[in-house]
Amino acid sequence: QVQLVESGGGLVQAGGSLRLSCAASGRTFSSVAMGWFRQAPGKEREFVATINRSGGGTYYADSVKGRFTISRDNAKNTVYLQMNSLKPEDTAVYYCAAARTSYVITLLAQYDYWGQGTQVTVSS
Repeated sequence: QVQLVESGGGLVQAGGSLRLSCAASGRTFSSVAMGWFRQAPGKEREFVATINRSGGGTYYADSVKGRFTISRDNAKNTVYLQMNSLKPEDTAVYYCAAARTSYVITLLAQYDYWGQGTQVTVSS
């Protein structure tokens, strides 16, 4: 069982930055890949970024590549999403999730545990 709690969302102007955190409980955190997803109003939840269990492998959606960075600190049971050069189209509820696998994976269905989400709003 893994419980996830996101924080760090908020309102920011276009071009600004935010850093999301996701604190995990449970002994399995360091053995599984983690991911960030987002869901905008009226849209399906979509993949943003994923990181493998060691932190040595990452993968990003094309829409955020070069602007967002996912990282993790297994000693703190925490995964982060640094978001730079934010755009209005990045506005969404952001969710972190724990995967069934140890390697990076983008499929939503391969994630078993989800946080409650944190709102990110980017104004133009």
